Amino acid sequence: MRSSVRDRVNNAIEIDADRHTFRTARASYVDREFYDAEMKLIFSKCWLYVGHDSELSGPNEFKIRTVAGRSIIFVRDNDGIVKCFLNICPHRGAQICREREGNTKAFNCIYHGWSFETNGDVLHVAEEDTYSNGFNSDGRNNLVPVPKFEQYRGLWFLNYDSDAISLGDYLGDARIYIDRVVDQAELGMEIVGNPQEYSMRANWKLLAENSTDILHVEALHSTYLDLIRTNSEGQIKRGRMEGKAIDLGNGHSVVEREATYGRPIAKWISIWGDEAKDDIDRIYRRLEDQFGEDTAMKMATYCRNILIFPNLVINDIMSLTIRTFQPTDMDYMEINVWSLAPVEERDTPALERRLTNFLEFLGPAGFATPDDVEALESCHRAFAANQEAPWNDLSKGFRGPADDLVGETKDETPQRAFWRGWQKFLLRGEA
Repeated sequence: MRSSVRDRVNNAIEIDADRHTFRTARASYVDREFYDAEMKLIFSKCWLYVGHDSELSGPNEFKIRTVAGRSIIFVRDNDGIVKCFLNICPHRGAQICREREGNTKAFNCIYHGWSFETNGDVLHVAEEDTYSNGFNSDGRNNLVPVPKFEQYRGLWFLNYDSDAISLGDYLGDARIYIDRVVDQAELGMEIVGNPQEYSMRANWKLLAENSTDILHVEALHSTYLDLIRTNSEGQIKRGRMEGKAIDLGNGHSVVEREATYGRPIAKWISIWGDEAKDDIDRIYRRLEDQFGEDTAMKMATYCRNILIFPNLVINDIMSLTIRTFQPTDMDYMEINVWSLAPVEERDTPALERRLTNFLEFLGPAGFATPDDVEALESCHRAFAANQEAPWNDLSKGFRGPADDLVGETKDETPQRAFWRGWQKFLLRGEA
């Protein structure tokens, strides 16, 4: 990284320990130099989410995903092993797979007719007898695997840096909260349906910050909160939420707090009816038997927003979703949201409740997402137009750098955690 860029990254965060203030430079959202450095040192060197194990239901199932600007093939090969390849022909560089998903025994390149097995091995080369006997003896003409590919609890991640630390070390304490989500299911979790897809004309960091920001909910999403309070017939009230906001290291964070709404796992509200109460009581008893009273209470009646740096969010709130946001430019991102549910909920009223909650709040036409898009796009436009107002303030709950790992629910602890991770990864290598 050039010294001038390094200096700008260092100066993008302003901390005043005496005044207990933490500010970030708005230029970092709208300046091309910052974006280029992020793509090289964050999105090419951090672990990035690809997909969930359940999306590949059997041998030769595949999905095409775009991860940090690269098209990749996410596939379960003929032997049932999950793999990940760059979606590019090793011969002359054409895109191999042009369908978004499916089941196939071979990937065929339209350009020169080469084909490949789902394990990546070259299967057929046009006029193969005109090549030397050893032209693929070292596998150089097989599909190109991503440098690193690992999973945790059914969540698959890739890393384009062959020297990267392991996924487990990268996730660190975030694994505790991923476990708290996955362990809600008796038979495992699965993706339900296809992702919701939308885009936003704003810098990706704005959505990263917003995803664990509880402070904005009462103001920005007041219409939805009024609706669920009405539907809860007085069970849900305004007030301070019991919980914590936690810096998990490496830019990761979680906000875990007492739910102020119904949760399919396992907090009942009267609008769901007595039959649902019986189901939810049964789930709660199972969690208590398996994990003990305290952990079961947290799993069932607390909600959590987990940010895995840089661009994965697990929202375990009134529904359970996985969200990624892929920047395609400094002022544009493409967003995908998947609904996740316990396998045992298939074809049950519980799944219907879960999906209704998802669509009402987090879907592209739900109560929350249009609000967030409007707010974040307006922020980005303002940052670009108002150089005379250069700073964002993230000081809520800040007591100084030495005491900033745990805050209250509505503190800006997660946002500060994100920015510390951002600065750490940008300063660690050469751009």
